[in-house]
Amino acid sequence: MRSSDEPTTQHAEEYDAGRAVLLAVVAALGGFLFGFDTAVINGAVKAITDQFRMGPALSGFSVASALLGCAVGAWMAGRIADRQGRIRVMVIAAVLFVISAIGSGLAFAPWDLIIWRIVGGLGVGAASVIAPAYIAEISPASIRGRLGSLQQLAIVTGIFVALLSDYFLATAAGGADRPLWLGLEAWRWMFMTAVVPAVAYGLLALQIPESPRYLVSRGRLDQARTVLASILRTGVDDRIAEIRRTLTRDVRSSFADLRGSLLGLLPIVWVGVLLSVFQQFVGINVIFYYSSALWQQVGFSEADALIQTVITSVTNIVVTLVAIAFIDRIGRRKLLLVGSAGMFVSLGTLAVVFGTAPIVDAAGQPQPQLGGTEGLIALIAANAFVVFFGMSWGPTVWVLLGEMFNNRIRAAALGLAAAAQWIGNFVISTTFPPLADVGLGLAYGLYTTFALLSFFFVLRSVPETKGKQLEEME
Repeated sequence: MRSSDEPTTQHAEEYDAGRAVLLAVVAALGGFLFGFDTAVINGAVKAITDQFRMGPALSGFSVASALLGCAVGAWMAGRIADRQGRIRVMVIAAVLFVISAIGSGLAFAPWDLIIWRIVGGLGVGAASVIAPAYIAEISPASIRGRLGSLQQLAIVTGIFVALLSDYFLATAAGGADRPLWLGLEAWRWMFMTAVVPAVAYGLLALQIPESPRYLVSRGRLDQARTVLASILRTGVDDRIAEIRRTLTRDVRSSFADLRGSLLGLLPIVWVGVLLSVFQQFVGINVIFYYSSALWQQVGFSEADALIQTVITSVTNIVVTLVAIAFIDRIGRRKLLLVGSAGMFVSLGTLAVVFGTAPIVDAAGQPQPQLGGTEGLIALIAANAFVVFFGMSWGPTVWVLLGEMFNNRIRAAALGLAAAAQWIGNFVISTTFPPLADVGLGLAYGLYTTFALLSFFFVLRSVPETKGKQLEEME
């Protein structure tokens, strides 16, 4: 499949930008919890590994276990959203976040920590599907890319807040494994701080209106018209008519609708699935899950390693703002192509640096030893990787998943693509510790290869959706 960079149709729109941004921001708060929940383990993983005496395999699984819940949550969220509405899914996700935060903080063994992490993953997976779908469905076409990118901005902000919180809690206690308040170790408080934003997300979700496309699909046309009229100043009736035309009334989206002749799925669904897989297979979450432990392994102190992760997350926020500024100007495909090229170079640099570093024995484990120059190059390359990912594949994939599918299959297709993303994340997260034991050069070499493949995938198969109405995605 190949598409030009130019949209086929451009519609002049008059809209209330402030109202659209407000609704998108509330929906994107699920992305904040998504980022917070998946990154908070970074500062806690070493303390948890030591306290529960876990080996590399169990440690890797405890980190990645939430991703199994994410895959299931994403898989189910689309169906629930079509039956119960987008808002109901947001509230369910918030409740799951609260349960997971408290349970993880009070965990007494690896097995129950894994259970609570999976519960949180269900909420993360649901939020990862519902936020881009809702934002796409309430956004005017001309600013849909920027509003859709708020999901990624919320994710990276959640990552930043989690890492900053980890740093302050560990510093206050004198280490993540040291007691802080009520006799509980700092790593436990790292998890339990998620309760505050989770409650805020659930309460705010109840204050925003339901998606107009869901309302139309349920025959609630007056309510849909009211929601659209609060955003669009003109063309509300035309938009209602377009939505009705592209929806099969009283027929809910299901995975059966995704079937096609290309290996059992529609070609556009495969594009969404592979976008999700490539987003994870370049190894971005290795940086956010393991960077603290990784920098400690190559010679940084715990405090310095945590500071490096905070700096990296700030970089991620800044470049996401860059993506928001440009995504509706230059389009989705160009951002992805630039990002793939930049990630290939930066990951390749990391592969060479770690692959050629001398191996020393540290506490009975062979680890690469980086000198001053090599350590600086690795830091620059790691942050360059985050820059290129953050301004391209981070936000753009979520935008495309929210808008590239037609109304009939959007929820189910987005759920399948997001589930594939979480499975990819699980594969990368669980395989990194054993790969790192073999050699970091090998691990980063694999991620470099996927970055190169992603470039040619975008060039050949990814359509441009800039400026198109959702009703044009046939």
